[in-house]
Amino acid sequence: MAKRAVSRPKTHPATAPHRHGKGRCLRILRALSAFIDDELSEDICQEIRRHIGACPNCEGFVASLRQTVSLCRHSPASALSPTDRALMREQILRAAQAR
Repeated sequence: MAKRAVSRPKTHPATAPHRHGKGRCLRILRALSAFIDDELSEDICQEIRRHIGACPNCEGFVASLRQTVSLCRHSPASALSPTDRALMREQILRAAQAR
């Protein structure tokens, strides 16, 4: 997928009206994870970028989500104790056998 240009957050007045239906925001929000991970086609990415640029609520949400994803990607994973590892393995095997 094509890489997105990094955009700087725009400043919107705190009382900016929500000029479109909230259903549109929900549709956009459902695609955000794939958008942030560059898993969408360019035309869908452009639609999402246009919406985010015009919607201060979604723009703030996306900024927060990007920061959260970045923090998670750069935080070291905790090591499991041998007991926890054995318990997790047992639970995975049980779940797989239940299928």
